Amino acid sequence: MNSFRIAKVIIIFSSLSYLSVTFLRNYNSPENIEKRCILKFDKDFKNNLQTSHEEWNQILDLADNNYLKCMGIPQY
Repeated sequence: MNSFRIAKVIIIFSSLSYLSVTFLRNYNSPENIEKRCILKFDKDFKNNLQTSHEEWNQILDLADNNYLKCMGIPQY
């Protein structure tokens, strides 16, 4: 009976470890990081018709910098 309990704990621990590693690998894949960053900063790229050209360029530069920071791309 005791060996069954130990085997059950080992199986549960192994399953949770495998699921955690699989989730983290999928979550941190470059495609998923890009999708999350695009969704996060998508509203910054929508053009408001009431903004001037200079203000719109500043908004785009800020959104672009934030997107690159989110993606982990170094800025110079």
